[in-house]
Amino acid sequence: MRGGWTLLHVVLVAGLVGFGAVPVVWMLRAAISTPTDLVLRPLSLIPEPAMWENIPVAWELLDIGHYLWNTVILVLGSWVVQLLVSTTAGFALAVIRPWYGGIVYGAFLVTLFVPATVTLIALYLTVLDLPLIGVSITDTPWAVWLPAGANAFTILLVKQFFDEIPRDLFEAAQIDGAGWFTIFWRIVLPMSRPILAVVSLLAIMSAWKEFLWPLIVLTDPGAQPLSVALPRLAQATSPAYLIAGLLIASIPPILVFLIFQRSIVRGIGFTGLKG
Repeated sequence: MRGGWTLLHVVLVAGLVGFGAVPVVWMLRAAISTPTDLVLRPLSLIPEPAMWENIPVAWELLDIGHYLWNTVILVLGSWVVQLLVSTTAGFALAVIRPWYGGIVYGAFLVTLFVPATVTLIALYLTVLDLPLIGVSITDTPWAVWLPAGANAFTILLVKQFFDEIPRDLFEAAQIDGAGWFTIFWRIVLPMSRPILAVVSLLAIMSAWKEFLWPLIVLTDPGAQPLSVALPRLAQATSPAYLIAGLLIASIPPILVFLIFQRSIVRGIGFTGLKG
């Protein structure tokens, strides 16, 4: 009986891996194909002939390096802002617990039911004229970085993780004279590496594939990320070169996941995240 379950698990895992790998394999096949072969045999996994030079040509022709650097800058800034906001807000709600924490927690929950497109106009008007400051941050990386921090899901995810940390640790630290910042920096964060890995993955993946918001706030073509630049360049280039650019753009997030997969799976297990 155990052997049958093991065989079933192996078959299911192999099927899922194979099913998930097909789009990546096809993208590699299309990237090294000629336009004629791509049109005549779109479902074939082996190109005839294999044009490996398409990838370096696409890198130079589409200026992938420039747009890739723009993407990295936007992703790193979004990651830092989201990590900072999520950890500090989660710490305040789960550890400090002010009297108005329940109201703030409820407000975060409510925002999860509001589609992002509903708040798009209000968000654009905000970055166009920042409250209290009265300056516009459009066409700057800050227009992408700052909204990335307003992510209720990751805040609630971090709060749930912080709730599981024994409060005895905080009380003992306060008896020794530690303040909230010391507790946050020396106790909470070192114990929270798994959830930090999960939040980091979510922030990086979300920022890497974001299309609509950078398209709206970054009107300068030279400052746009790959997700915005490639569709614009698709009108003036070969489909094979375009798919080669998509292949290059897909490699960094895949590597991030492969490198940090253990911490990510551990963090998901601690938070009870499902689905």
